[in-house]
Amino acid sequence: MEKTHDSILLVYSPVITPRLEYSFELIFKTILGIELNFTVKSEEFLQSALPKINYSPTNLSSGLFLKPHSLLFEKNIDIHEIEMVEYRQMQLFFPTSEDSFLPFDPFACAFYIVSRFEEYLSEATDEHERFTDSENILVRHGLYQKPIVDMMAYWVADQISGQFPHFNIHKRTFQFITSIDIDNAWAFKNKSPFVSFGAILKAVTNSRWDELKQRMVVFLGLQKDPYDTYKFILETYKGLLHHVIFFFLIGNRDQYDKNISYKNKRFRQLITDLASVCEVGIHPSYASNSKLWLFETEKDRLEDIIQKPVTKSRQHFLKLKLPQTYQQLIKLGISEDYTMGFASLAGFRAGTCTAFYFFDLSRNRRTDLLIHPFQVMDVTLKNYLQMAPEDAWQLIEELMLEVKKVNGTFTSLWHNESLRDSGQWLGWRKVFEQILETGLKYSNEQS
Repeated sequence: MEKTHDSILLVYSPVITPRLEYSFELIFKTILGIELNFTVKSEEFLQSALPKINYSPTNLSSGLFLKPHSLLFEKNIDIHEIEMVEYRQMQLFFPTSEDSFLPFDPFACAFYIVSRFEEYLSEATDEHERFTDSENILVRHGLYQKPIVDMMAYWVADQISGQFPHFNIHKRTFQFITSIDIDNAWAFKNKSPFVSFGAILKAVTNSRWDELKQRMVVFLGLQKDPYDTYKFILETYKGLLHHVIFFFLIGNRDQYDKNISYKNKRFRQLITDLASVCEVGIHPSYASNSKLWLFETEKDRLEDIIQKPVTKSRQHFLKLKLPQTYQQLIKLGISEDYTMGFASLAGFRAGTCTAFYFFDLSRNRRTDLLIHPFQVMDVTLKNYLQMAPEDAWQLIEELMLEVKKVNGTFTSLWHNESLRDSGQWLGWRKVFEQILETGLKYSNEQS
């Protein structure tokens, strides 16, 4: 898209810091598609005819003025007292002055949310040493089911257009991604004799006769393995496989890592087959989260199987510790990560439905690691929220509509085993199909 005079914004601030530059580029370049010019010279700002924002303590009576919070001018990761302000019947934070064009600082607010500032400071973790969802500032203030950062970007754009009527933003379109984690490629097939014998013994000990019966009919070839849902996935997305990405767990067998051995020929063939038609990434094992060498080994295994570099990942169990996890991914050549989402809730953990670059607060700089946030996970809906498929779809539909309003990207997280349409997952295939149907509908609509 060719940039015109009116799709360039001039930003004045006495100091241009890495945080300030990142936040403004997130709002304007990434979300609104606007080019930015920065200046530290008030004279240049006053003389410019461009649409412009004065982000400084002093109102120059030219362009739009917003008195900034101190956050974007700092280097350290300090605790901030979060002062709330009501805007559009929502509780936002970092109040500004009466002569500012908004009653809160959207640039500091967006930076705090997207950088996951609070996750560096919190010591509250769950049983898997993950940041506790209930501690998220958006959860505490009832904003976690809205893409609030994207909304703020459009509010800012509206304010600029009010003063500069020819100011134009890039019109983006609704997108959707269906991501699928392969934690356990098959329930019964292709396991080692030792693992299969142990599972049979455990089932007998606990009188799980239905499981034993199902295992037997699968072994005899009378019924498909219940986790073998790959044909269903591929047929459902026939002609639309660019919307699908698979993440494979190929770590060593451990307490939380139960997949088939990466040496298994059928497992390797499955990965190769799916990689030939879809994007694939690595699902780093639970154990690798604290062992960089182990993650490197697993990445090498997957690259050997698909015969090309692995650049995408999602952490198993969503184990994400900032900034260490992302620093490790960067070190080993991962350029895109899909871990950013809630484990126990559905919504926007980082307040956005737009892919964004990770800002490493510990080093005070933007990185080249692109973060793809997701909004819903199958296990969250069924196990954490105890939802029936019909209720889950109603929540998903509401979240998809919120994403549609800002023309962002709706990303869902599934597992091959949750699509078996039997047992505890009966009825969930319909939800999977409804996401596709609605995603296509929204993609084809002009907002």
